[in-house]
Amino acid sequence: MAQALDYASFVSSLKSEDLATIYSAFAPDKDLATDFRSRFGTDLDEDTLNGSHQIVVVAAELDDSTERIVAYLGDRGIPINVLFFQVFADGDARLLSRAWLRDTVETQANAVTAASGTSEHWNGEYYVNFGQSNTRAWSEAVEYGFVSAGGGSWYSGALKRLSPGDRIWVKAPSYGFVGVGRVMGTAARANDFLLPTAAGDRPALEVLKAGTYHREYADDPEKSEYFIPVKWLGTVPLEKAVNEVGLFGNQNTVAQPASPKWRHTIERLKQVFSHWDAPAS
Repeated sequence: MAQALDYASFVSSLKSEDLATIYSAFAPDKDLATDFRSRFGTDLDEDTLNGSHQIVVVAAELDDSTERIVAYLGDRGIPINVLFFQVFADGDARLLSRAWLRDTVETQANAVTAASGTSEHWNGEYYVNFGQSNTRAWSEAVEYGFVSAGGGSWYSGALKRLSPGDRIWVKAPSYGFVGVGRVMGTAARANDFLLPTAAGDRPALEVLKAGTYHREYADDPEKSEYFIPVKWLGTVPLEKAVNEVGLFGNQNTVAQPASPKWRHTIERLKQVFSHWDAPAS
């Protein structure tokens, strides 16, 4: 536990150039920006790089003292969690199971709050990251009314924090804020999510062509792309994204920021998206 906290205190002080130097030391023939895009399906955004982090302790078992420490820190807003694993034998096969000690969504929320610095009462407005790359396309999200995330539960699981009626402000990494809308449903896997077309409702992966949407993981509940239907109240194309100094940024898929910076961001975006408070119906 002491080692995990020591690592976290070290990481929190690193700048983007420090991370690039560390990466080049272990991968001298690689490029951090290129490899980041290949692994995460989105461009590396220096403005939010290392903007927040989580402490994850991986263990087969946990003693009572460590469990109390994790609970104490987590209940007080420190983004810390424990991932348990067990190995089972089934003939010649080996099966690996895992389980989290604490709710991963709560840990992500703590990471955002901790990164924001000065805290204040959350204003009820959700921040959503929409990774714009070959994985998904903002133009299709606007046309069909959705936001999505996938590639692992760390990304898609955060969508479960959203409920029908919630207002979301969407940012495309490396571009800026591109839309505001109301959530119209709950998260659904790619195979189960339908989109309206002239020929009637059709599965999302049959309709969407501009991105991969993790098609290779469509049958994997862990890595599949997940979608949430959205009624857009205002959008702009990527080339007109709102990207100004002082606006909030974070790498989490969904966040409930509680900071003056988020309040300032909302006040500014409401000037740009004039119909932000229009009814969703």
